[in-house]
Amino acid sequence: MYLFRFIAPDGTPHLGIEDDNGGRYDASVILPEAFASVGAWLAHADPLGAAQTVVAVGSDERRAGSTFYVSPDVTLLAPVDTSEVWASGVTYERSKSARMEESKESGGGDFYDRVYDAERPELFFKSVGWRVVGPGAPVRIRRDSTWNVPEPEMVLVLSAQGKIVGVTAGNDMSSRSIEGENPLYLPQAKTYDGACALGPMIRLSGIEEGIPVLSIALSIRRDGDTVFAGETSTARMKRTPEELAGWLFRETAFPHGAFLFTGTGVIPADEFTLRSGDSISITLEGVPMLNNTVA
Repeated sequence: MYLFRFIAPDGTPHLGIEDDNGGRYDASVILPEAFASVGAWLAHADPLGAAQTVVAVGSDERRAGSTFYVSPDVTLLAPVDTSEVWASGVTYERSKSARMEESKESGGGDFYDRVYDAERPELFFKSVGWRVVGPGAPVRIRRDSTWNVPEPEMVLVLSAQGKIVGVTAGNDMSSRSIEGENPLYLPQAKTYDGACALGPMIRLSGIEEGIPVLSIALSIRRDGDTVFAGETSTARMKRTPEELAGWLFRETAFPHGAFLFTGTGVIPADEFTLRSGDSISITLEGVPMLNNTVA
């Protein structure tokens, strides 16, 4: 079962639920209050229960030819609107090594080594919901950065109560030359227009009993050729999803829920940098592929 955000026939954003058989239902019509927005859904007392209600109602009405059914040809949007997007850093060994290398000359490499083993994780603000890029939309590299990479990640979808209710694929675009110059420049390296992509759908199935181990893959194509491909598994994460979510909600309220990037274990080699026109594909196991092109 998946939640997705799409453009309805009247041109407004709606939320939909896709069942395990591929049936798609307009949740914003079936339960308008609970699915007025992604933020409203995450504020609901039982987000997963509300999604199951949509499927139950929609599947009955679909057999009668109801307009509750959503066409497979609709345009999908980023599955986030009023929620904040945060990110975790240095949660994989590969990420720690890359951060230490890029910050070696500035003397900041030791910071990443220490946070990898510390009790408290690195958490930082990534984006407001309206700035997030959806499937098929362009991502960007900063004009003042010379070394830029995508970072494929599993993204936790958290209710207002801090419960993990879903996962989706995310691209945490990063300006490594800026962060490497000084770790204090991380907000500029991570937060700018076109730096955050999510989608295309939120996986809801198989989450209630805990997130299973999932594979994450990244492919970058340039002029028709694959110039980078890599894969990892969430089994290699230093911290559990529940641990990261607990730290995020420890002293901060999220009345519209939150999205939390969980770190990357796939990073291109140091000599690689993105170029305009590159095609980025990110696959999180159990979630449709997220595709974006560099503007």
